[in-house]
Amino acid sequence: QVHLVESGGGFVLTGGSLRLSCAASGRTFSSYNMAWFRLAPGKEREFVACISCSGGRTYYADSVKGRFTIFRDNAKNTVYLQMNNLSPEDTAGYYCAQDRARSRSVIISVPEGYDTWGQGTQVTVSS
Repeated sequence: QVHLVESGGGFVLTGGSLRLSCAASGRTFSSYNMAWFRLAPGKEREFVACISCSGGRTYYADSVKGRFTIFRDNAKNTVYLQMNNLSPEDTAGYYCAQDRARSRSVIISVPEGYDTWGQGTQVTVSS
Protein backbone atom coordinates (compact mmCIF):
# COMPACT_ATOMS: atom_id res chain seq x y z
CA GLN A 1 0.00 0.00 0.00
CA VAL A 2 1.24 3.44 -0.93
CA HIS A 3 1.54 6.17 1.63
CA LEU A 4 2.46 9.81 1.28
CA VAL A 5 3.12 11.90 4.37
CA GLU A 6 3.59 15.64 4.12
CA SER A 7 5.29 17.85 6.67
CA GLY A 8 6.78 21.30 6.97
CA GLY A 9 3.72 23.49 6.89
CA GLY A 10 3.21 26.31 9.32
CA PHE A 11 2.58 29.98 9.87
CA VAL A 12 4.78 32.60 8.25
CA LEU A 13 4.67 36.30 7.51
CA THR A 14 4.49 37.72 4.02
CA GLY A 15 7.82 37.35 2.31
CA GLY A 16 8.81 34.37 4.39
CA SER A 17 9.82 30.89 3.31
CA LEU A 18 8.86 27.32 4.05
CA ARG A 19 10.02 23.96 2.81
CA LEU A 20 7.46 21.20 2.54
CA SER A 21 8.43 17.55 2.47
CA CYS A 22 6.53 14.51 1.30
CA ALA A 23 7.83 11.09 2.28
CA ALA A 24 6.63 8.18 0.17
CA SER A 25 6.46 4.48 0.79
CA GLY A 26 4.95 1.45 -0.89
CA ARG A 27 6.10 1.89 -4.48
CA THR A 28 9.42 2.32 -6.21
CA PHE A 29 9.55 6.05 -5.64
CA SER A 30 12.01 6.77 -8.42
CA SER A 31 9.60 5.31 -10.99
CA TYR A 32 6.83 7.83 -10.44
CA ASN A 33 6.34 11.46 -11.26
CA MET A 34 5.25 13.54 -8.31
CA ALA A 35 3.29 16.74 -7.85
CA TRP A 36 2.09 19.27 -5.33
CA PHE A 37 -1.44 20.69 -5.29
CA ARG A 38 -3.09 23.09 -2.89
CA LEU A 39 -6.58 23.72 -1.65
CA ALA A 40 -7.75 26.95 -0.09
CA PRO A 41 -11.14 27.51 1.55
CA GLY A 42 -13.77 28.38 -1.01
CA LYS A 43 -11.49 27.62 -3.94
CA GLU A 44 -10.92 24.77 -6.33
CA ARG A 45 -7.95 22.46 -5.92
CA GLU A 46 -5.04 24.10 -7.66
CA PHE A 47 -1.99 22.60 -9.29
CA VAL A 48 1.27 23.96 -7.90
CA ALA A 49 4.20 22.01 -9.36
CA CYS A 50 5.23 18.63 -10.70
CA ILE A 51 8.47 16.77 -11.26
CA SER A 52 9.60 13.86 -13.36
CA CYS A 53 10.84 10.54 -11.98
CA SER A 54 14.48 11.52 -12.21
CA GLY A 55 13.91 15.10 -11.16
CA GLY A 56 15.23 16.40 -14.44
CA ARG A 57 11.99 17.99 -15.56
CA THR A 58 9.72 20.28 -13.61
CA TYR A 59 6.65 22.34 -14.35
CA TYR A 60 5.03 25.12 -12.31
CA ALA A 61 1.80 26.99 -12.11
CA ASP A 62 2.19 30.58 -13.23
CA SER A 63 1.15 31.77 -9.79
CA VAL A 64 4.22 30.23 -8.14
CA LYS A 65 6.79 30.30 -10.91
CA GLY A 66 9.99 31.96 -9.76
CA ARG A 67 9.06 31.64 -6.10
CA PHE A 68 8.56 27.89 -5.57
CA THR A 69 10.93 25.06 -6.40
CA ILE A 70 10.04 21.38 -6.52
CA PHE A 71 12.81 18.84 -6.18
CA ARG A 72 13.22 15.27 -5.07
CA ASP A 73 15.69 12.95 -3.40
CA ASN A 74 15.05 9.47 -4.71
CA ALA A 75 17.48 7.97 -2.21
CA LYS A 76 15.24 9.29 0.57
CA ASN A 77 11.93 8.64 -1.22
CA THR A 78 11.03 12.26 -0.64
CA VAL A 79 9.79 15.13 -2.73
CA TYR A 80 10.10 18.70 -1.56
CA LEU A 81 8.54 22.07 -2.24
CA GLN A 82 10.68 25.06 -1.39
CA MET A 83 8.45 28.11 -1.12
CA ASN A 84 9.98 31.58 -1.04
CA ASN A 85 8.51 35.06 -0.97
CA LEU A 86 5.21 33.76 0.33
CA SER A 87 2.09 35.88 0.21
CA PRO A 88 -1.33 35.53 1.86
CA GLU A 89 -2.63 34.20 -1.47
CA ASP A 90 -0.47 31.11 -0.90
CA THR A 91 -2.43 30.20 2.23
CA ALA A 92 -3.83 26.72 1.66
CA GLY A 93 -3.56 23.07 2.49
CA TYR A 94 -0.74 21.60 0.43
CA TYR A 95 -0.96 18.03 -0.82
CA CYS A 96 1.60 15.90 -2.55
CA ALA A 97 0.47 13.34 -5.08
CA GLN A 98 1.98 10.41 -6.95
CA ASP A 99 1.30 9.67 -10.60
CA ARG A 100 -1.03 6.76 -11.24
CA ALA A 101 1.19 5.59 -14.10
CA ARG A 102 4.67 4.18 -13.65
CA SER A 103 7.43 5.95 -15.56
CA ARG A 104 5.05 8.25 -17.42
CA SER A 105 7.06 10.04 -20.08
CA VAL A 106 5.33 13.36 -19.58
CA ILE A 107 4.66 15.25 -16.37
CA ILE A 108 1.09 16.37 -15.98
CA SER A 109 -0.68 19.05 -14.01
CA VAL A 110 -4.20 17.67 -13.67
CA PRO A 111 -5.24 15.87 -10.48
CA GLU A 112 -6.85 13.05 -12.46
CA GLY A 113 -3.37 11.85 -13.33
CA TYR A 114 -2.54 11.12 -9.71
CA ASP A 115 -3.98 8.30 -7.67
CA THR A 116 -2.21 8.61 -4.35
CA TRP A 117 -2.46 11.63 -2.10
CA GLY A 118 -1.08 12.65 1.23
CA GLN A 119 -3.11 14.00 4.11
CA GLY A 120 -1.93 17.53 3.50
CA THR A 121 -0.03 20.14 5.46
CA GLN A 122 -1.38 23.61 6.18
CA VAL A 123 0.45 26.73 5.13
CA THR A 124 -0.78 30.04 6.50
CA VAL A 125 0.77 33.31 5.38
CA SER A 126 -0.16 36.46 7.22
CA SER A 127 0.40 40.03 6.26
